[in-house]
Amino acid sequence: MVTNTERHLRADAARNVGRILRAARAAFAEDGPDVLLEEIARRAGVGIRTLYRHFPHKGDLVRAILDQSVAEDLTPAVARALDDENPLRGFTTLIEAAMTVVAREQNTLAAAKNAGSLTPDLSIAFFEALTELTQRAQRAGLVRADLVPGDLPRVMAMLTSVLWSMDPESEGWRRYLTLVLDGLSPTAASTLPPTAPILKSQRPDNWLG
Repeated sequence: MVTNTERHLRADAARNVGRILRAARAAFAEDGPDVLLEEIARRAGVGIRTLYRHFPHKGDLVRAILDQSVAEDLTPAVARALDDENPLRGFTTLIEAAMTVVAREQNTLAAAKNAGSLTPDLSIAFFEALTELTQRAQRAGLVRADLVPGDLPRVMAMLTSVLWSMDPESEGWRRYLTLVLDGLSPTAASTLPPTAPILKSQRPDNWLG
């Protein structure tokens, strides 16, 4: 049986976690991926021991932020895109949602990569949905037929690579997404050279960063 004291402690712990995550997102956005955990604790209004109790390592904290971003923004976008009757529109809006997350979380993603907590499972559901939407759009004649699933991580890597050169709030990446979408159109498409295998040591699994 859970006592009132236990409920209070759990609620207090949940509030602390929420404050830490909000403070960490702001700190990474403003101060960069190397911001100290002590600064995050100060911003959150908690002691450093409280932060370490919930997130023993920096990698745990940055991964929690990314998991939260995926759950709040990317997972609902996947559902909406798959429900869209127009597969090309679903394909486009899903990429737009992913680019919005990546642009906002650039420093957090860099911190996650540095900490070794940026792993492929973060983007599995996204790429499964993007592959399905691509195939639907191809069957509808809306996307060039020679696009293969292995192209999609590379397309995303190309798009996210432009973010370093612009203000993340500018949404300047939309220009390059438009260029990519034009290139995926079957209208006047040139024959593509063969696709090259993705090297395991160079897999673009960190497209989300």
